[in-house]
Parts: sequence; structure tokens; C-alpha cells
Amino acid sequence: MTFTLPTGNDPASVRARVVALERLLERSFTIPGVNMPVGLDALVGLIPVLGEIVTGAMGAYIVWEARNLGLPKWKLARMGANVLFDTAIGAIPVVGDAADLLFRSNTRNLKILLKHIDKHHPQTRVIEG
Repeated sequence: MTFTLPTGNDPASVRARVVALERLLERSFTIPGVNMPVGLDALVGLIPVLGEIVTGAMGAYIVWEARNLGLPKWKLARMGANVLFDTAIGAIPVVGDAADLLFRSNTRNLKILLKHIDKHHPQTRVIEG
């Protein structure tokens, strides 16, 4: 089984990449018993400084993709603030690890981006059932 992501700059390719990255960062697997989805953002965030730098950079990639699609500056600023807040809170030793489970900046940014894509590029809309 192979898994490939599209490499184009068209909205459908961007959508596929960003959705896959958000799933990896926020919902990779579920904690048994609690039934709570967890991703790399919470796991890599356990590494003191390097973890927050890596997950912050991956979150910034979503904002960069949004900029390439032509989102308005106020939406980009909101997305950047989400990533910055998540990175800043995650830097606090114990509280930040718990906050990574509750504040999901990548999911918030995905919603902003998908709302824009669905409005301005309706041909890329995916119907989930």
C-alpha cells in the first residue's frame, strides 16, 4: 500500500496536503479507554524545546499554504496567532503538555482554510459521508 500526496499548487492539492498534515499532527491515533484522538503535536511536544520548534514549524507550513492560496491578511494573522499561542503555551513544561491535548491550533487553522477553499474554489469540495 502506497500513500502519496499531490504536489501541485492547485487548491485540491493544497487541501489534500493540509488535511493530511492536520490529521498527522492532531489525530494520528486514539488513546485507548479515554477515546481521545492524539497526534504528533502532543507527543513531540513532550521533548522540551525541540518539540515545540518542530510542531510550530509544521503549523507554520499550514499558514504558508494558506498564504499561497491567497487568504486575506486578517485570516493569515488569525492562523499565525493560533500557531504562536500553541507554541508559546506548549513551551511551559507541564501545563503546555496538557494544553497541547486541548488547544488544537492546526485543527482551527484547517477549519479557516477549508472554509476559504470551499467558498472560493467549490470544485475542490469533498463530500464526506
